[in-house]
Amino acid sequence: MIEIRHNLNHGVWRHSWKTMKACLVSSHGGHLYQLWLLREAFKGFEVFYITYHGFSGSEIRPRYYLNNIGRNPWRMIMAFAMMLRILIKEKPDVVISTGSEIAVPALFVAKILGIHAIFIESVARILSPSGTGRLVYPIADLFLVQSQKLLEKYGSKARYVGSII
Repeated sequence: MIEIRHNLNHGVWRHSWKTMKACLVSSHGGHLYQLWLLREAFKGFEVFYITYHGFSGSEIRPRYYLNNIGRNPWRMIMAFAMMLRILIKEKPDVVISTGSEIAVPALFVAKILGIHAIFIESVARILSPSGTGRLVYPIADLFLVQSQKLLEKYGSKARYVGSII
């Protein structure tokens, strides 16, 4: 959490003249719960969530729902279009995701639009990279892993700062 807060508050990412706006994207279930556990990192920021239809949680209030992508190529294309529309409308400063496949259109569209992209590999991934992580690794501005063993699998761009969740 310290690494995320540091990158959001310092250097070129922090805009002193406005409140930072963060888009938090993940599938529902464990990935969304991991984002919720990071809520302290976003105190004082304007935050909105994007997740899948079917989510029901008392603490998190998603602003946008997408259809579950799964392995369906048509749904992935539709998710890219929806993400484009949402991110143009909302104009976040950063898009952060813990996965799963919903992170792919979110982070790629963010990069196209010049929005900072952060991916946090799931705390459940301790020995091998996730499929989503492998896809977004090349385009992520900040790529965090929560297992030191994953540094060997990803390379120099990945950062390990301990368990952040």
